[in-house]
Amino acid sequence: MSLQVELLFGVLFLLNLAFYVAWIACRKTYVGRKRPLAIEFPLGFVFAFFDTLGIGSFAPTTAALKFQGKLADELIPGTLNIGLNMAAMLEMIIFVTVIVIDPVLLMATILSAGLGAFIGAGVVNRMPRAAVQLCMGAALFIAGCVFAATNLHLLPGGGLAYTLVGWRLGVAVGLNFLLGALMSVGIGLYAPCMIVVTLLGLHPLAAFPIMMGSCALVQPAAGLRFFRSGRFGFGTSIALAVGSIPGVLLAAFVVKQLPLVALRWLVVVVVIYAAVTMLRSFRAGRMQPAATRTIPA
Repeated sequence: MSLQVELLFGVLFLLNLAFYVAWIACRKTYVGRKRPLAIEFPLGFVFAFFDTLGIGSFAPTTAALKFQGKLADELIPGTLNIGLNMAAMLEMIIFVTVIVIDPVLLMATILSAGLGAFIGAGVVNRMPRAAVQLCMGAALFIAGCVFAATNLHLLPGGGLAYTLVGWRLGVAVGLNFLLGALMSVGIGLYAPCMIVVTLLGLHPLAAFPIMMGSCALVQPAAGLRFFRSGRFGFGTSIALAVGSIPGVLLAAFVVKQLPLVALRWLVVVVVIYAAVTMLRSFRAGRMQPAATRTIPA
């Protein structure tokens, strides 16, 4: 393991230590449901399982939480970043040590995504419910299109490189900063990150440590901002975190690979339906008289 990767693990350890200390501390001041529901634990398990296999977890988890209706829409982005952080950390440890890529590329893209998330979460914490609904509805629709394009083999196959230099490295770092910021509104990083790096000539396998390392830094960085605002589901986040642990381990060490085409088509249907539902909620809120709209705390 290179010195850069060792430093990365050290930074992630300290960040996650601060993350979990802050999570415990905010329990005293959090206003809302603090206990997880039994129906929420399977979400963490199922979506972390398929996340480890490359499906991505933000879009399907958003759809499931929307269908369950146990969580206000504006609390979903924070819940995703906090509750699925454990899965991201485990995936990062597994894939960064198994798939070796250029450490400069790995460090630069991961750190840029983390900075983007920290800035983006501050913006999301000030957004009204309608704006969050609009952003998440659009994000779900885009995710559905990406899943469909993957199944139809319309996305790039990628090159053979395990490093990027020059302007290609600059583009990868800049776009990963943007993707890290977008995770704060519930837009998953996996699919767009893989598209970006493969278009730049990177081998598809090389995308995995970048994707998972970015999420392992993005989610606790964003989570620290959400703890301060209280805009997340405390109990739901616990359920997602606990359920995700066996999901990641089962996928990484037992199953390892599955035929995912049929599953992606199912995800397309579910995610597009959830996008329509979220956008209808946005439209309904916009049509209410200003005096009767709910203003989130």
